[in-house]
Amino acid sequence: MSERECQLEEENRRLREENRLLREKVDLLIRKVFGASSEKLDANQLLLLETEARKEDEACAVVRPDAQADDVNAGHRQRGRKTPRLPEDLPVEEHVLDPEEVRRAPQRWRCIGQETSEALDYRPGRFCRVRTIRRKFVSREAPYQPPVIAPLPPSLQERCLATPGLIAHVVIGKYVDHLPLYRQEQIYKQRHGVWLPRQTLARWVELAAFWLEPIYRHMREEMMRGGYLQIDETPVRYLQPGAGKAPQGYLWTCARPGGDVIYTWKPSRAAGCLGDIIPADFGGILQCDGYQAYRSFQNNRAGPLQLAGCWAHVRRKFYDARERAPSTAGWILRQISHLYRIESHLREAETGPGLRHAMRSCRSAPIHRRLHRVLVRLKTSRRYLPQSSMGRAIDYALGQWPTLGVYLQHGHVEIDNNQIENAIRPTAVGKKNWLFFGDKDAGQRSAILYSLIESCRRHRIDPHAWLSDVLARLPQSTTRDIPSLTPRAWAQAQQQKANTRLAA
Repeated sequence: MSERECQLEEENRRLREENRLLREKVDLLIRKVFGASSEKLDANQLLLLETEARKEDEACAVVRPDAQADDVNAGHRQRGRKTPRLPEDLPVEEHVLDPEEVRRAPQRWRCIGQETSEALDYRPGRFCRVRTIRRKFVSREAPYQPPVIAPLPPSLQERCLATPGLIAHVVIGKYVDHLPLYRQEQIYKQRHGVWLPRQTLARWVELAAFWLEPIYRHMREEMMRGGYLQIDETPVRYLQPGAGKAPQGYLWTCARPGGDVIYTWKPSRAAGCLGDIIPADFGGILQCDGYQAYRSFQNNRAGPLQLAGCWAHVRRKFYDARERAPSTAGWILRQISHLYRIESHLREAETGPGLRHAMRSCRSAPIHRRLHRVLVRLKTSRRYLPQSSMGRAIDYALGQWPTLGVYLQHGHVEIDNNQIENAIRPTAVGKKNWLFFGDKDAGQRSAILYSLIESCRRHRIDPHAWLSDVLARLPQSTTRDIPSLTPRAWAQAQQQKANTRLAA
């Protein structure tokens, strides 16, 4: 290249740089004039572009022509360098697996190598690497035969980085400790130096729900075989691409006193959702609040279904009206407290259904009839306007009155639906932190995990211990083993082991 061509090339480069600088100045001036006040720039800030351009010109004059290419190649080499998947300073636990034939006659075999696979485990407060070493052996008597090696133990997913204990910890963190996955990602990175992207954590949660779904279905079938069921629903938002906002779905919660809890995810609150939750062959008592969908569901069913009301909802209405009608509401609340005091005595005495029915007939039924007479008299006297808080409380109680007396006729039915509302409470606390489900399908996965974790709480077992044990056993379990893996069966098995140790 001649000297003239070099001068023209340099001038062309300088003009392009000047053109770029002028364009940036124009953009800055436009934002200064027409932009928001928070985007206003100081006049001296425009001089920074000229200073930066001048520094770049001086740097280009002393840098070799091929330096730019070297820098680009160095950048490619740096980006292509892979970092270790797991921190090297994590403590290591080694499990050596030898083939069965080698363990029977170790003198007949010679080790020629080994295959190593690693998984990430979590122990309370620390991470550790679980290293499984599978040594290869060849026969001394037949050295030309293929080597033997112990097979890998069954796992939740082939080449999965996480052990069942770590997956259980992630699930417990989200559904028990109410930690969103992005917070768990930050905790693992900042406190332990282990970077686990939230996408990976989400896939592990999905993997856990996939393996636990057979247990969930078995528990649901067992629950629906009974003749008494409590039900309620709670709203939860979920993401739907293209909707412009997070639509609202519902977690329908079913339970029996002292039994398991089953959540079912539905995108609506319509009465038709109950047809998918409660099977057609269910016959018995369904205890619920005054939501009209339950009455519609009862009317559209061919089989026998009786609704039982909730006295806690009735009491709540009169409690809200106590300031507007203190004497009347106070008297009604006192009568309801008498009903609850009777139930408290029965619960403390641990009475059976027969004795509960007898005690309710002789003590609770007169209070129930007295309340009905007073409410009817208040309604006919038109003492309170229908739209007042007291008027709405009276209308609600009389509208639910046929269902409020069902518990007097059946000793196994509770006076209210409070137990199912207590089961909903963990979801209400959780959604204040994670705000919504990732998509419509994620709702049912969360319903599965919430069902199993809340059932563990009902049976007073550690959900982390149950999840760790069951997730480790599921890959080598069959369909016949599912009933023995439910929280109820697991708790009974642990109790039997404890009794055996005490007896020994």
